[in-house]
Amino acid sequence: MPTGTGKTAALISLITSYALANPSCPLRLLYCTRTVHEMEKTLAELHLLFSHLPPADACRLLALGLSSRKNLCIHPQVSASGAVREKAAYDRESATPLCDYFETFDAAARKGDLALYIQPGVYTLADLRSLGRERRICPYFLARHMVKHANVIVYSYLYLLDPRVASIVSSEMHKDCVVVFDEAHNIDNVCIEALSVSIRKQTIQGAKGNLRHISQQIDRFKATDASRLNAEYRRLVDGLAQRGNLPISDAWLANPTLPDDILKEAVPGNIRKAEHFLAVLNVVNERPVSFATSIYSLAGIETTTLRFLYDRLQSLLLTLEITDTDEFMHIQKNCDFATLIGTYKRGFSIIIEPYDDRMPDIRDPVIQLSCHDASLAIQPVFNRFQTVVITSGTLSPIDLYPRLLNFNPVISRSFTMSLTRDCICPMVLTRGSDQLPVSTKFDMRSDPGVVRNYGRLLLEMASAVPDGIVCFFVSYSYMDGIVSSWNDMGILQDIMQHKQLALDNYRKACDCGRGAVFFSVARGKVAEGIDFDRHYGRLVIMFGVPFQYTLSKILRARLEYLRETSQIQEGDFLTFDALRQAAQCVGRVIRSKADYGMMIFADKRYSRHDKRSKLPGWILSHLHDAHLNLSTDMALHTAREFLRRMAQPTRRGAAGRRRS
Repeated sequence: MPTGTGKTAALISLITSYALANPSCPLRLLYCTRTVHEMEKTLAELHLLFSHLPPADACRLLALGLSSRKNLCIHPQVSASGAVREKAAYDRESATPLCDYFETFDAAARKGDLALYIQPGVYTLADLRSLGRERRICPYFLARHMVKHANVIVYSYLYLLDPRVASIVSSEMHKDCVVVFDEAHNIDNVCIEALSVSIRKQTIQGAKGNLRHISQQIDRFKATDASRLNAEYRRLVDGLAQRGNLPISDAWLANPTLPDDILKEAVPGNIRKAEHFLAVLNVVNERPVSFATSIYSLAGIETTTLRFLYDRLQSLLLTLEITDTDEFMHIQKNCDFATLIGTYKRGFSIIIEPYDDRMPDIRDPVIQLSCHDASLAIQPVFNRFQTVVITSGTLSPIDLYPRLLNFNPVISRSFTMSLTRDCICPMVLTRGSDQLPVSTKFDMRSDPGVVRNYGRLLLEMASAVPDGIVCFFVSYSYMDGIVSSWNDMGILQDIMQHKQLALDNYRKACDCGRGAVFFSVARGKVAEGIDFDRHYGRLVIMFGVPFQYTLSKILRARLEYLRETSQIQEGDFLTFDALRQAAQCVGRVIRSKADYGMMIFADKRYSRHDKRSKLPGWILSHLHDAHLNLSTDMALHTAREFLRRMAQPTRRGAAGRRRS
């Protein structure tokens, strides 16, 4: 089911209705989205849902969105600076970082009056900012506090999957919460990125500067407040799980990268004292390549010590009252790198590259700790919460995700889409009007015949499609090359006789009636987060099959790991990954049941059953045999017939008729 067909509304209606029907068993919904735009759309659905609830029920529910400081900060100077975490408002006389909005929040929190600032209802990010300005209170920290009491929380995936963020935001979520990961077709990649770390030369240099700063702070505390350092030392002897006021039952979320048996251990003696801890970090940062061979033999640091470096650093920063943690992100990244290496024996690999393969002339050495096992990040979520829902319009093939995430699904369902008319027209174009095959295979993509036929396809469609056209290419380099070739051939000038290119305002060009052509890349932000609904996108063309860069050392290592542990063959995974990206691209043009659009898969490889069968069911159900193996002139004829049919008025009695 593509976006706009009711998945979000159905889920939140079901879960909130259950919560209202069972007041004795309060149920909370954690709705996770990928982008702020999707978060706002989910909160808009909640607004609509609450408007249909009886007033007595609506006043019992609180729903809000939680995002980063830059999206919620309302301080006039700080929010306009573009660096919200780094910049603060200063009291000129005392030179002490102060924010009037935060001071109001802090005072209300001390009195226990925060509940008076926010009433039941749905609060989008804009609503929270307006509330903050009206009540002179910080909306970011107010939202952070109110997630403990809200019935529905909408926030980013990383607030649950990234251990560094989850320890701050989600540590108090109860196990009875229902977790929903929406648009989760790339959830395995999100999990892997959350536990992968890259160390570059500038990271090492920045970490050395951080160490000098921390060393100065330790010397200052020794002279003025040695008891604070001694108290920290005693806490570390008792173990990480006991630090602060964190309950042992919630220790998993404070650092889900560390297993329970490690959290219960005492911190090793050689890093309990602050000055000894810095000595260990200096050794590690001086010899970064030693991670790839034997850290113990080269640096004399045991694996047990490595496991605790990240949490030990966080404890030290708190003890030294260092609040601007962004300044110390370099040393934090080094400690994160070391902790992951000391914790896991499988599922990771260390990849050292002296330069980027795409720019071999520029020396840019990097050490990459690459996670290959997506289950490591999401397994704590499965273990903690009783109900976890993974949903997307492009979860296909659906049986591969349990293998990638290492879980046994209780229920696995794929739903058909109810439509009043056949408003989707997918086509597979395999050859141009001259009958030459088209493909972005490496040995064909630069062929002048392929480049010309792709250009003629776009030109013919621009002359027939009345509104916006969105084009996706397999990579930025290929897009730059083929657009340059089209310009040399005069094809771009011919296209501009019919439509504007999206060098100006794309939506403005579509609104004025002429239409426009938008060029983008698969796997980019446009493919994931921007909707081309209604006249903004009547046709999407996927030029080629968006396979990953198969010479990437990180990808090769992950493919080897999947083959050894999950018996997923290299070709199967690469095809699965490419087809889900292609489906996500073409799905940009269908954003509701009242919308309509065409999709052209322009590559001869899409005609093969092993490729085509991995597309989502809602696309395959409309991909008729007559629309396979088309040439440019046949695709043009099909497009004109489809647009003529869509121009006819919809019959009134067809609204309740089901079409699949």
